[in-house]
Amino acid sequence: MQFNIILNQDLKLLKGVGIHVILVHGGGKAIDQALAMHHINSHFVDGLRVTSNAAMDIIEMVLCGHINNMLVKQLNHIGIRAVGLTGADDHLLQCEPISTQHERAGKVKAVNIQPIINILHTPDSQVHPIPVIAPIGIDSQGQSLNVNADVAACEIAMALGVNKLIYLTDQDGIFDADGQRLSSLDTHQLQQLIDQQIVKEGMLTKVRAILTALQTNMNHIHIINGQRPHALIEELFTVAGIGSLCKSTLPGEPQPC
Repeated sequence: MQFNIILNQDLKLLKGVGIHVILVHGGGKAIDQALAMHHINSHFVDGLRVTSNAAMDIIEMVLCGHINNMLVKQLNHIGIRAVGLTGADDHLLQCEPISTQHERAGKVKAVNIQPIINILHTPDSQVHPIPVIAPIGIDSQGQSLNVNADVAACEIAMALGVNKLIYLTDQDGIFDADGQRLSSLDTHQLQQLIDQQIVKEGMLTKVRAILTALQTNMNHIHIINGQRPHALIEELFTVAGIGSLCKSTLPGEPQPC
């Protein structure tokens, strides 16, 4: 996994104009490769990885020991201060198992935002670091659990009350049944995509997480292709944008039929 160099520069620009950035990462492809090397099959249900005890050790090693460290080093290399942590640090992501079927896959019950706040407001620092968070949660018994990165990002964003949540994917956004990108959607349209089974697998998990956030306390969530040059800047600072903007339905706003 190599972070897009231009995307790194976009992050540097955002930091330069005083925008706080929090990065929550996954590592699906790297996890698949590592599990295959250890002869452990990858299996998903509704877009969520079924995580056995054996798989959990590998997943934690990949996310925390490899990807998180690598992202921090890449950001530091171009002059962006970054601090790596996991959802298990200081009980950041407090979880419980999703079900007995999933074993070590976690559902977030509470978020302790203090470790993030401590990094964002590092004393005696003119340039506040970027927290880089691996989606490993912790349960009441001190056992680590695998949390879907899309869900983890959403839960952290809701707990912090952030202004914008942006999903960087390898797709240009959310597509309709005809394969056309939807530039703007509200909660009703998102629910229709789920009900009609138009969004599937990983995108289904994202859309479900987005719906939860929009129905709770967020107004705008973006899905963009992180492989596109200057994707962040184009999405945030142009009128049309380049991805899909998901927004809550305002009171009194006409609802789609």
